[in-house]
This record gives sequence, C-alpha cells and structure tokens, in this order.
Amino acid sequence: MGRAFEFRKERKFRRWNAMAKTFTKIGREIAISVKNGGPDPATNPRLRVAIQNAKGANMPKDRIENAIKRVTEKDAKDFDEVVYEGYGPHAIAIVVETATDNTARTVANVRVLLNKAGGSLGKTGSLDYMFVRKGLFKISTEGVNLDDLELELIDAGLEEIQNYPEENMAFLYSAFSDFGTMAKALEENKLSVISAELQRIPSTTTELSEAEAEDVINLIEKLEDP
Repeated sequence: MGRAFEFRKERKFRRWNAMAKTFTKIGREIAISVKNGGPDPATNPRLRVAIQNAKGANMPKDRIENAIKRVTEKDAKDFDEVVYEGYGPHAIAIVVETATDNTARTVANVRVLLNKAGGSLGKTGSLDYMFVRKGLFKISTEGVNLDDLELELIDAGLEEIQNYPEENMAFLYSAFSDFGTMAKALEENKLSVISAELQRIPSTTTELSEAEAEDVINLIEKLEDP
C-alpha cells in the first residue's frame, strides 16, 4: 500500500513538473509576442497562436492575462530569442531554441550540459543545414473531413497531413514561410487547434540503442528545464 501511494505521488509530481515547464515556456512566448507585436491578440497573430497554445495546454485564463500584463509593466524582463547548436552524446546534432533575459548565463549553462553529456557547443549556423524548418499544427479532427480540409488548405501552404484517428487528432505541416498563412486559414475555418509551433525536422536520422537513446533523452530533459 505504501509503495502504491509513493508511486502515485511520484507520478503526480512528474505531471505537475511537466505542466510547470510547459507553462513557463508558453509564458515566455507570450512575453516575446507582446514585446514584438503589442498586447492585443486581434492585431498580433503571433500572440494569438501563443494564447491558443496556452489554452491547449490548459493554462488558466488568469495566468495568460497576467503574462500579457507583466510585459507592459516597467520592470518586466526583456527576453531575447537565441539559438544554440552543438552535439550531444553519440554525436547527435542538437539545436536549442530558447528565450532568455541573460544570454551569457544561458550559453554557459548550455555549454556545461552538453559537455557533461559528452557533447560540445558548436558555432552558430554550423548545424542549420541538417534541419528543415516546418510549421506544425495539431488539430482536433472531431467532426472534420480531412479530405475536404486538405483541399481547403493547400493554397494556404499545407504540405502534409498525419492522421491519428484513435486520438481524434491530426498533424498538419507547412513550410516555415507559410506558418502565418496556415494559422490564419485554420482560424478562418474555425478549426480546433490544440497547438501550433515551428519545428526543425532533421534531414537525416541515426538509429540508437535503447541505452544511447536514454542518454540523449536525459540531456534534452535537462536542457528543457526552466
């Protein structure tokens, strides 16, 4: 009984920890969106996407509103978007996209984590050629005809649909340059968007053993800590 209780506590802690990381990440995206385009989602497409992601992650409404409000205050932190590139364990290419209010501290932390994992930090742009940037939109497919949707969204930049019927969900991919157009088209079609993000898709992959994959996952989890 004691073990079962401890297991439930650990599982609950992990769930809350993952949620806290997600909320922190979304909060920073909201801050950058407001900083670059203003606090009104009606005139700021990037902020609309950030709020959409917040709702998809079940972020409380008051927390979303507070994240927007904080950016307009005089003592608000000024976040910069930075990209770091390097290699992790087993020569796996790693690209870290982050928002920080202290670039010197962040680059030092990234370098330490990569070094401890047996990797190294590279020069900016050294690994960019290994990835293709894509827009990824996760939508609910409840009541949606994907064949009709595909025809509707081709002109907006839709490149690929991956359907997951058992989860009532589909992944829609667009080119990086069509991200804004796709977001607007999904909004106009009143589709339920669970999340929207830009991803770097590797042009080549490497097969790892279970132990090697665990090494890479451990590094990624440390890099994703707020």
